[in-house]
Amino acid sequence: MCVDRRYLVPSLVALTSLADGLDAAQRREAAVRVLTLDFRRQDAEVMADMAHRCGFGSFDIRWEVPPTESVMVDGAYISVTTYLRFAFTTGFVNRPYLIYVDADVLVTGDVTVPLDGLPPDQVGAVVDEFNPAVGRGRALPGVSERWPHLVDRPYFNAGMLWAPGQMLAPMRAGVSHALRAGRRHILHNDQCALNLWLLASRRVHPVAPVFNRFEVGRFLERGDWVRRVLRRPADCQDACVLHFVGEHKPWLPSCPGTSEVAAYRSHMRRTLRYVRRAGHLSLVGDW
Repeated sequence: MCVDRRYLVPSLVALTSLADGLDAAQRREAAVRVLTLDFRRQDAEVMADMAHRCGFGSFDIRWEVPPTESVMVDGAYISVTTYLRFAFTTGFVNRPYLIYVDADVLVTGDVTVPLDGLPPDQVGAVVDEFNPAVGRGRALPGVSERWPHLVDRPYFNAGMLWAPGQMLAPMRAGVSHALRAGRRHILHNDQCALNLWLLASRRVHPVAPVFNRFEVGRFLERGDWVRRVLRRPADCQDACVLHFVGEHKPWLPSCPGTSEVAAYRSHMRRTLRYVRRAGHLSLVGDW
Protein backbone atom coordinates (compact mmCIF):
# COMPACT_ATOMS: atom_id res chain seq x y z
CA MET A 1 0.00 0.00 0.00
CA CYS A 2 0.92 3.67 -0.34
CA VAL A 3 -0.38 5.68 2.58
CA ASP A 4 -0.20 9.20 3.95
CA ARG A 5 -1.12 10.13 7.52
CA ARG A 6 -4.72 11.03 6.67
CA TYR A 7 -5.27 7.45 5.55
CA LEU A 8 -3.62 5.64 8.47
CA VAL A 9 -6.82 4.21 9.97
CA PRO A 10 -8.39 3.35 6.58
CA SER A 11 -5.18 1.55 5.64
CA LEU A 12 -5.47 -0.53 8.82
CA VAL A 13 -9.05 -1.40 7.85
CA ALA A 14 -7.85 -2.48 4.41
CA LEU A 15 -5.03 -4.51 6.01
CA THR A 16 -7.26 -6.36 8.47
CA SER A 17 -9.88 -7.08 5.80
CA LEU A 18 -7.10 -8.34 3.52
CA ALA A 19 -6.01 -10.72 6.27
CA ASP A 20 -9.60 -11.99 6.64
CA GLY A 21 -9.59 -13.01 2.97
CA LEU A 22 -6.48 -15.20 3.27
CA ASP A 23 -5.90 -18.40 5.19
CA ALA A 24 -3.15 -18.67 7.78
CA ALA A 25 -0.64 -20.24 5.40
CA GLN A 26 -1.20 -17.53 2.79
CA ARG A 27 -0.69 -14.81 5.40
CA ARG A 28 2.56 -16.38 6.57
CA GLU A 29 3.86 -16.39 3.00
CA ALA A 30 2.76 -12.81 2.31
CA ALA A 31 4.83 -9.68 2.85
CA VAL A 32 3.19 -6.35 3.64
CA ARG A 33 5.08 -3.49 2.02
CA VAL A 34 4.19 0.16 2.60
CA LEU A 35 5.47 3.34 0.97
CA THR A 36 4.72 6.67 2.62
CA LEU A 37 5.59 10.30 2.27
CA ASP A 38 4.73 11.63 5.72
CA PHE A 39 4.20 8.86 8.30
CA ARG A 40 5.57 9.52 11.75
CA ARG A 41 7.65 6.76 13.28
CA GLN A 42 4.80 5.79 15.63
CA ASP A 43 2.41 5.51 12.66
CA ALA A 44 4.78 3.01 11.07
CA GLU A 45 5.03 1.09 14.34
CA VAL A 46 1.25 0.76 14.54
CA MET A 47 1.07 -0.60 11.01
CA ALA A 48 3.92 -3.01 11.58
CA ASP A 49 2.33 -4.27 14.78
CA MET A 50 -1.03 -4.78 13.07
CA ALA A 51 0.56 -6.66 10.18
CA HIS A 52 2.29 -9.05 12.54
CA ARG A 53 -0.82 -9.49 14.70
CA CYS A 54 -2.79 -10.33 11.55
CA GLY A 55 -0.32 -13.13 10.82
CA PHE A 56 1.56 -11.68 7.86
CA GLY A 57 5.01 -13.17 7.57
CA SER A 58 6.89 -9.96 6.84
CA PHE A 59 6.49 -6.19 7.06
CA ASP A 60 8.58 -3.30 5.81
CA ILE A 61 8.01 0.39 5.22
CA ARG A 62 9.97 3.06 3.40
CA TRP A 63 9.72 6.81 3.13
CA GLU A 64 9.68 7.85 -0.54
CA VAL A 65 9.29 11.06 -2.53
CA PRO A 66 7.01 10.91 -5.60
CA PRO A 67 8.58 11.64 -8.99
CA THR A 68 9.06 15.32 -9.74
CA GLU A 69 6.91 15.05 -12.88
CA SER A 70 3.85 13.94 -10.87
CA VAL A 71 0.69 15.77 -11.95
CA MET A 72 -2.19 16.39 -9.53
CA VAL A 73 -5.45 17.43 -11.20
CA ASP A 74 -8.40 15.45 -9.88
CA GLY A 75 -9.58 15.52 -6.27
CA ALA A 76 -8.60 17.51 -3.19
CA TYR A 77 -9.24 14.41 -1.07
CA ILE A 78 -6.09 12.65 -2.31
CA SER A 79 -2.45 13.66 -2.38
CA VAL A 80 0.68 13.13 -4.44
CA THR A 81 1.26 10.04 -2.29
CA THR A 82 -0.89 8.23 -4.85
CA TYR A 83 2.08 8.20 -7.25
CA LEU A 84 4.14 6.11 -4.86
CA ARG A 85 2.43 2.98 -6.19
CA PHE A 86 4.94 3.13 -9.04
CA ALA A 87 7.94 3.36 -6.70
CA PHE A 88 7.94 -0.27 -5.54
CA THR A 89 11.11 -2.16 -6.48
CA THR A 90 11.84 -5.87 -6.66
CA GLY A 91 14.36 -5.55 -3.86
CA PHE A 92 11.90 -3.89 -1.50
CA VAL A 93 8.99 -6.20 -2.34
CA ASN A 94 11.22 -9.30 -2.10
CA ARG A 95 8.47 -11.53 -3.49
CA PRO A 96 7.73 -12.80 -7.03
CA TYR A 97 4.61 -10.62 -7.29
CA LEU A 98 3.28 -7.32 -6.03
CA ILE A 99 -0.43 -6.94 -5.31
CA TYR A 100 -1.09 -3.24 -4.89
CA VAL A 101 -4.11 -2.39 -2.71
CA ASP A 102 -5.64 1.08 -2.32
CA ALA A 103 -6.29 2.21 1.26
CA ASP A 104 -9.98 2.94 0.60
CA VAL A 105 -11.06 -0.65 0.00
CA LEU A 106 -12.78 -3.38 1.97
CA VAL A 107 -11.47 -6.79 0.95
CA THR A 108 -14.03 -9.60 1.14
CA GLY A 109 -12.19 -12.42 -0.66
CA ASP A 110 -8.85 -13.83 -1.74
CA VAL A 111 -6.98 -11.18 -3.77
CA THR A 112 -4.28 -13.64 -4.83
CA VAL A 113 -6.64 -15.41 -7.27
CA PRO A 114 -5.85 -13.07 -10.23
CA LEU A 115 -2.22 -14.17 -10.05
CA ASP A 116 -3.34 -17.47 -11.59
CA GLY A 117 -2.81 -17.07 -15.31
CA LEU A 118 -1.16 -13.65 -15.07
CA PRO A 119 1.50 -13.51 -17.84
CA PRO A 120 5.00 -12.68 -16.58
CA ASP A 121 5.25 -9.65 -18.90
CA GLN A 122 1.90 -8.02 -18.06
CA VAL A 123 0.25 -6.10 -15.24
CA GLY A 124 -3.17 -7.21 -14.03
CA ALA A 125 -5.87 -4.55 -13.62
CA VAL A 126 -9.66 -4.16 -13.62
CA VAL A 127 -11.50 -1.96 -16.10
CA ASP A 128 -12.67 1.27 -14.44
CA GLU A 129 -16.42 1.21 -13.85
CA PHE A 130 -16.98 4.95 -14.33
CA ASN A 131 -14.58 5.40 -17.27
CA PRO A 132 -14.61 1.99 -18.95
CA ALA A 133 -13.16 2.98 -22.32
CA VAL A 134 -11.09 5.69 -23.96
CA GLY A 135 -13.32 8.43 -25.30
CA ARG A 136 -16.35 7.24 -23.28
CA GLY A 137 -15.67 9.23 -20.12
CA ARG A 138 -13.79 12.21 -18.76
CA ALA A 139 -10.51 10.32 -18.34
CA LEU A 140 -7.54 10.99 -20.66
CA PRO A 141 -8.84 14.28 -22.08
CA GLY A 142 -7.76 14.83 -25.68
CA VAL A 143 -6.49 11.30 -26.30
CA SER A 144 -9.41 10.21 -28.50
CA GLU A 145 -8.98 13.31 -30.68
CA ARG A 146 -5.21 12.96 -30.93
CA TRP A 147 -5.22 9.19 -31.51
CA PRO A 148 -8.66 8.16 -32.84
CA HIS A 149 -7.56 4.52 -33.15
CA LEU A 150 -7.48 4.32 -29.33
CA VAL A 151 -11.19 5.08 -28.94
CA ASP A 152 -13.00 2.29 -27.07
CA ARG A 153 -9.76 0.72 -25.83
CA PRO A 154 -10.25 -0.31 -22.16
CA TYR A 155 -9.36 2.19 -19.44
CA PHE A 156 -8.24 0.56 -16.19
CA ASN A 157 -8.59 1.53 -12.54
CA ALA A 158 -5.35 1.83 -10.56
CA GLY A 159 -6.83 0.94 -7.16
CA MET A 160 -5.86 -2.73 -7.44
CA LEU A 161 -2.85 -3.94 -9.43
CA TRP A 162 -1.24 -7.37 -9.82
CA ALA A 163 2.33 -7.11 -11.09
CA PRO A 164 5.07 -9.73 -11.56
CA GLY A 165 8.31 -8.50 -10.04
CA GLN A 166 9.94 -8.11 -13.44
CA MET A 167 7.24 -5.62 -14.46
CA LEU A 168 7.85 -3.12 -11.65
CA ALA A 169 10.73 -1.34 -13.39
CA PRO A 170 9.05 -1.16 -16.84
CA MET A 171 5.87 0.15 -15.23
CA ARG A 172 7.79 2.81 -13.31
CA ALA A 173 9.70 3.92 -16.42
CA GLY A 174 6.60 3.84 -18.61
CA VAL A 175 4.53 5.95 -16.24
CA SER A 176 7.38 8.43 -15.87
CA HIS A 177 7.59 8.80 -19.65
CA ALA A 178 3.80 9.15 -19.90
CA LEU A 179 3.84 11.96 -17.35
CA ARG A 180 6.42 13.88 -19.35
CA ALA A 181 5.11 13.23 -22.86
CA GLY A 182 1.37 13.14 -22.14
CA ARG A 183 0.98 15.72 -19.41
CA ARG A 184 -1.96 17.44 -21.16
CA HIS A 185 -3.92 14.18 -21.11
CA ILE A 186 -3.74 13.70 -17.34
CA LEU A 187 -7.00 14.15 -15.43
CA HIS A 188 -7.20 11.33 -12.90
CA ASN A 189 -3.62 11.78 -11.76
CA ASP A 190 -1.61 8.54 -11.48
CA GLN A 191 -4.42 6.51 -13.03
CA CYS A 192 -4.38 8.45 -16.29
CA ALA A 193 -0.59 8.21 -16.37
CA LEU A 194 -0.79 4.45 -15.88
CA ASN A 195 -3.32 4.12 -18.69
CA LEU A 196 -1.21 6.16 -21.09
CA TRP A 197 1.56 3.63 -20.58
CA LEU A 198 -0.82 0.68 -20.87
CA LEU A 199 -2.23 2.04 -24.14
CA ALA A 200 1.26 2.40 -25.58
CA SER A 201 2.72 -0.86 -24.27
CA ARG A 202 -0.29 -3.20 -24.22
CA ARG A 203 1.24 -4.70 -21.09
CA VAL A 204 -2.11 -5.21 -19.36
CA HIS A 205 -3.98 -8.37 -18.43
CA PRO A 206 -7.68 -7.74 -17.66
CA VAL A 207 -8.74 -8.99 -14.22
CA ALA A 208 -12.32 -9.96 -13.36
CA PRO A 209 -14.47 -6.99 -12.20
CA VAL A 210 -15.23 -8.60 -8.81
CA PHE A 211 -11.66 -7.84 -7.74
CA ASN A 212 -12.21 -4.06 -7.91
CA ARG A 213 -15.93 -3.42 -7.60
CA PHE A 214 -17.01 0.18 -6.93
CA GLU A 215 -19.43 0.88 -4.08
CA VAL A 216 -22.05 2.99 -5.88
CA GLY A 217 -24.84 3.34 -3.33
CA ARG A 218 -23.29 6.58 -2.06
CA PHE A 219 -23.57 8.09 -5.54
CA LEU A 220 -27.15 6.89 -6.05
CA GLU A 221 -28.12 8.85 -2.95
CA ARG A 222 -27.27 12.01 -4.91
CA GLY A 223 -28.45 11.17 -8.43
CA ASP A 224 -29.16 8.49 -10.99
CA TRP A 225 -26.20 9.02 -13.32
CA VAL A 226 -24.48 5.88 -12.06
CA ARG A 227 -27.14 3.62 -13.58
CA ARG A 228 -26.46 5.14 -17.01
CA VAL A 229 -22.73 4.45 -16.70
CA LEU A 230 -22.54 1.01 -15.12
CA ARG A 231 -22.45 -2.13 -17.20
CA ARG A 232 -23.87 -4.24 -14.37
CA PRO A 233 -26.79 -3.94 -11.90
CA ALA A 234 -26.13 -1.19 -9.37
CA ASP A 235 -27.05 -3.54 -6.51
CA CYS A 236 -24.58 -6.27 -7.54
CA GLN A 237 -23.23 -7.97 -4.40
CA ASP A 238 -20.42 -10.18 -5.75
CA ALA A 239 -17.38 -8.05 -4.85
CA CYS A 240 -14.15 -9.63 -3.62
CA VAL A 241 -12.79 -6.09 -3.27
CA LEU A 242 -15.22 -3.26 -2.54
CA HIS A 243 -13.68 0.06 -3.59
CA PHE A 244 -14.93 3.35 -2.13
CA VAL A 245 -13.86 5.69 -4.90
CA GLY A 246 -14.52 9.44 -4.78
CA GLU A 247 -14.51 11.94 -1.96
CA HIS A 248 -17.43 10.55 0.08
CA LYS A 249 -15.39 8.03 2.02
CA PRO A 250 -17.17 5.54 4.32
CA TRP A 251 -15.25 6.63 7.42
CA LEU A 252 -16.55 10.21 7.12
CA PRO A 253 -19.70 11.09 9.12
CA SER A 254 -21.09 12.90 6.06
CA CYS A 255 -21.03 9.73 3.94
CA PRO A 256 -24.47 8.25 3.12
CA GLY A 257 -25.11 5.17 5.22
CA THR A 258 -25.60 2.55 2.54
CA SER A 259 -25.46 -1.16 3.38
CA GLU A 260 -21.88 -1.35 2.05
CA VAL A 261 -20.88 1.70 4.10
CA ALA A 262 -22.45 0.06 7.16
CA ALA A 263 -20.38 -3.07 6.50
CA TYR A 264 -17.24 -0.94 6.18
CA ARG A 265 -17.95 0.92 9.43
CA SER A 266 -18.59 -2.34 11.25
CA HIS A 267 -15.21 -3.64 10.13
CA MET A 268 -13.59 -0.32 11.02
CA ARG A 269 -14.97 -0.54 14.57
CA ARG A 270 -13.54 -4.05 14.87
CA THR A 271 -10.19 -2.81 13.62
CA LEU A 272 -10.14 0.12 16.04
CA ARG A 273 -10.96 -2.18 18.96
CA TYR A 274 -8.03 -4.33 17.88
CA VAL A 275 -5.76 -1.26 17.72
CA ARG A 276 -6.86 -0.08 21.17
CA ARG A 277 -6.29 -3.51 22.71
CA ALA A 278 -2.80 -3.39 21.25
CA GLY A 279 -2.22 -0.20 23.24
CA HIS A 280 -2.12 2.35 20.41
CA LEU A 281 -4.66 4.66 22.03
CA SER A 282 -3.25 8.03 21.06
CA LEU A 283 -3.24 7.32 17.33
CA VAL A 284 -6.94 6.44 17.09
CA GLY A 285 -8.33 8.92 19.55
CA ASP A 286 -10.11 10.99 16.89
CA TRP A 287 -11.89 8.01 15.28
